Amino acid sequence: MPSGWVEVDLEAIAHNFREIKRSVGDDKKIMPVIKADAYGHGLVPVARVLEEKGADFLAVSYVEEGIILKRDDDEIAMNIRSYILALDNDTPIGVGALHIYSMFLGEIRSLAVKEEYQNKGVGKKIVKLLLNEAKSLELKEVLVLTYKKEFFEKLGFSEIPKEAIPDKKIWADCIKCKFFPSCQEIALLKFL
Repeated sequence: MPSGWVEVDLEAIAHNFREIKRSVGDDKKIMPVIKADAYGHGLVPVARVLEEKGADFLAVSYVEEGIILKRDDDEIAMNIRSYILALDNDTPIGVGALHIYSMFLGEIRSLAVKEEYQNKGVGKKIVKLLLNEAKSLELKEVLVLTYKKEFFEKLGFSEIPKEAIPDKKIWADCIKCKFFPSCQEIALLKFL
């Protein structure tokens, strides 16, 4: 088997961050996402470089745990307006999104709350804001796929068979998941 290695060039990371900062302007905050231990090359050295160069926040991802589906840059760019961010002062503590599938159906996705803020109502507030947005858009149903069934049931969601999930969801998102087709997430639906 051929061997190889990958080196992380911290100067290149610093350069890329400076260029991004220059292009978006000093009045914008930037939160780089460092995931999967910087692909095995050390989260801490990469984080230090980004902090030194002026990153306002740093985020880590749940992707490697398979909890949140990885989104590519194009998909994030197309859907960024779907996300809301919960803050404690200026510190991000939670995130969630409402994705629209049709005139009648939306999905709450990518719900995550920083560990030290869990069980303090942050996730509940995010979901309620997203449900209010769904109502204002006159959606009739909101879907969620989750490992946290009880959390969503307390907010009025009811479990549905996975066969009831629209094909568009399966082929747009589920097929990209490393657990497809052996998904352990639970499908729930709320009627508005």
